[in-house]
Amino acid sequence: MSVVLQARRLCAFYGRAQALFDVDLEVAAGEIVALVGRNGAGKTTLMRALAGRVATTGEVLLDGVPVSGWRTDRRVQAGLAWVPEDRRIFTQLTARQNLEVAEAPPRAGAPVWTAERVYELFPELAPLERRPGGALSGGEQQMLAIGRALMTQPKVILLDEPSEGVAPIVVQRLAEAMRALRAEGLAVLLSEQNEALVAPVADRCLCMDDGVLAPAAAAFPVS
Repeated sequence: MSVVLQARRLCAFYGRAQALFDVDLEVAAGEIVALVGRNGAGKTTLMRALAGRVATTGEVLLDGVPVSGWRTDRRVQAGLAWVPEDRRIFTQLTARQNLEVAEAPPRAGAPVWTAERVYELFPELAPLERRPGGALSGGEQQMLAIGRALMTQPKVILLDEPSEGVAPIVVQRLAEAMRALRAEGLAVLLSEQNEALVAPVADRCLCMDDGVLAPAAAAFPVS
């Protein structure tokens, strides 16, 4: 498997406070890597650092290309999609409009994501496409946020606590969707505390503690 996303000695800072310490990470095409750890361990900060949303030193590479100095929108154009913990859907737009606003041209040799394909992945969204995003349930909003990220035609997708605040049946649906994305060759980095989501899908499981990424897996047994 080819490595899509890399971090090398990545450090992150909030003002003068350092929050990540020399993180090395690789995620390959068709691989799901899970980040686990307690609240405040640095999982979300790592996601934000990879997405270009916090000050960093060290390197972030996408398909071998250094993107450390790039803004978030340029990283998205290069193939990195980020679904933050708070989802950030457009509450006044319909579900369909939320998808269409993120639509990007297809990438050569990669699966093409359209609204119809998102509905195939998440059939629950199809009958809701004219409903405002703010009127959707938490689980429906999470599916929509993932679908919107896919509309950018990503090579790698960062999912920050996708099971937060959603029903167990939705957690199962998210697991099914992640397995489908892996089968299509997408690289997935998953930040999650819910074993019910991590254990069935993760190829590797890494533990964060106080801004340091452990080199070995082990918090949860993984498939």
